[in-house]
Amino acid sequence: MKVIFLQDVKGQGKKGEVKEVSEGYVRNFLLPKNLVKPASEGNLKTLDIQKAAEVKRKEKEKEDAQALAAKLGELTVVVKTKAGEGGRVFGSITSKQIAESLEKQGYKIDKRKIELAEPIRAIGFTNVPVKLHPEVKATLKVQTAEE
Repeated sequence: MKVIFLQDVKGQGKKGEVKEVSEGYVRNFLLPKNLVKPASEGNLKTLDIQKAAEVKRKEKEKEDAQALAAKLGELTVVVKTKAGEGGRVFGSITSKQIAESLEKQGYKIDKRKIELAEPIRAIGFTNVPVKLHPEVKATLKVQTAEE
């Protein structure tokens, strides 16, 4: 019996997949638990429409990430901190502080997306990579200034 999986079923199939499964297994286990639906013409068309909508949504997310990356590339974030002699910072500047400074400027970016290899410990400019999408990265200029 051909069915469309509504959820991942271990050893059988993944969500959105169309597969041939034994009729008894479908009737006695998969259908009562709403894990599959029969692969009728109408259900297959609905599945195609859902897949097309998902592809379109992912493309829109990527375009939005690219637009944000262009804006962030032109932006310089200023983080003020206490510093000692020779431009050494007391403590360090972390991705959390950078994210807070970005939020003050109107850009809401999660601190986990800011890929800071190690905290900034010197006054000056630093280029920080930001991963906005699996395929889109931006470079953000961070200026560390003395209070």
